[in-house]
Amino acid sequence: MVEATVMAAFSLVSPLSTPQLSNFRASSPLFSLHYPSSSAPRLLIRSNNTFNNPCHVNSSFNYPPFPSRFLMSTTDDSFARSSSSSSSSSSSTNSDDVYSSTIDDDDDDDDVGVVLDKFDDPTPPDLPDRWDVLGLGQAMVDFSGIVNDDFLMRLGLEKGTRKVVNHEERGRVLQAMDGCSYKAAAGGSLSNTLVALARLGVHPIEGPALNVAMAGSIGSDPLGGFYRTKLRRANVNFLSPPVKDGTTGTVIVLTTSDAQRTMLAYQGTSSCINYDSSMESIISKTNILVVEGYLFEFPDTIKTIKKICQVARDSGALVAVTASDVTCIETHYDDFWEIMENYADIVFANSDEARAFCHFTSEESPVSSTQYLSHFVPLVSVTDGPRGSYIGVKGEALYIPPSPCVPVDTCGAGDAYASGILYGLLRGASDLKGMGTLAARVAAVVVGQQGTRLRVQDAARLAESFEFNVENSSLQADVGSDQISSL
Repeated sequence: MVEATVMAAFSLVSPLSTPQLSNFRASSPLFSLHYPSSSAPRLLIRSNNTFNNPCHVNSSFNYPPFPSRFLMSTTDDSFARSSSSSSSSSSSTNSDDVYSSTIDDDDDDDDVGVVLDKFDDPTPPDLPDRWDVLGLGQAMVDFSGIVNDDFLMRLGLEKGTRKVVNHEERGRVLQAMDGCSYKAAAGGSLSNTLVALARLGVHPIEGPALNVAMAGSIGSDPLGGFYRTKLRRANVNFLSPPVKDGTTGTVIVLTTSDAQRTMLAYQGTSSCINYDSSMESIISKTNILVVEGYLFEFPDTIKTIKKICQVARDSGALVAVTASDVTCIETHYDDFWEIMENYADIVFANSDEARAFCHFTSEESPVSSTQYLSHFVPLVSVTDGPRGSYIGVKGEALYIPPSPCVPVDTCGAGDAYASGILYGLLRGASDLKGMGTLAARVAAVVVGQQGTRLRVQDAARLAESFEFNVENSSLQADVGSDQISSL
């Protein structure tokens, strides 16, 4: 099937700087691609007024039955919990229930033992003057373990479903897992993208390393300290202070032998984003703001998202939105579209999510969804699993073939792809094809491994390859018009 695709060059000039970003926005409701006579087309972006109406976080959460201290070895990202390890650890700490940890790392930390009490210092030293990317999303600690069908039946859980639970239900499930091996990780779709981006940008051939941060809501509990510390060690600064007396959100992922995953989400403080003068200051020093779609599940948080996006626009930042989940889109369809039409410069979605945005049936191709969305959002990224992906600009869709790999675990592929797109923008990708190809390669590396995080050594190799291709590319687009090619 032959599809019309955009081959016009797409450049944000490497690297992004404050003056450049401030000049990108146009006065029209949507920015467009501008074609100067002597250079590649540029991204032109909007500018509107700021307004301020802080969202107050309700932090009156009761603590679930978690221990007062986590013993963590930083050689990995997971807590292997067992009744025997708990009893052996108690003699070296105190009489409280303690979870001992052996870590199987996605974060490539140094082999150093660390004890996290309530939470660590929330203010890391030497913060940069500006952030290349700031992610706004849910800060959730993932607990994942292998269970059998009897385990699910005893707890009355329907296999293969996703369910929101309260803190008592969460504690009941974790207690039932006592004696089983499971992992704990600073998880979430957005954090996967940010960690991959930070690792791609940590050792550039030219220019400074990328400054990547996340804002969200964690509690003043051991899990909050764990989340912040693990992100910081992956070169992602978590900037929001812990919520006093709040509890950090978690997702329990129970996988059975038939590879079906049953997910139990406890929102905790992650369901609210606190907007204050500190948050406004952070947003005003950001080049690209990425908003996680899962935040749209909470009405108060949607109001805060609008305020933050407005500040980002006034500051000249690009605004990106991740679709996150089809059910979330269908439930909060109008809210998504309000943000996308009025604020978004970039949208990340998979083919099902893109169809949900367009109210298309499953028979519609991702090409149609990409083309439709790109009439409203300047840059649209749509992944279609092993079939490849599409980048949409100005009503056209450019096909990006998949990068070859032997699939091991497809979880996190879309998150990795988004990091490649963001990295390409920040490093001055000369054309859509090159940017999409990098994103596909990053996704393929993650699909070909166990775990959702791009590893440090793979990130270095991918970044070096991209820099080489940017420097040595001899392909020049026809800058006088949109060049439409058939692939």
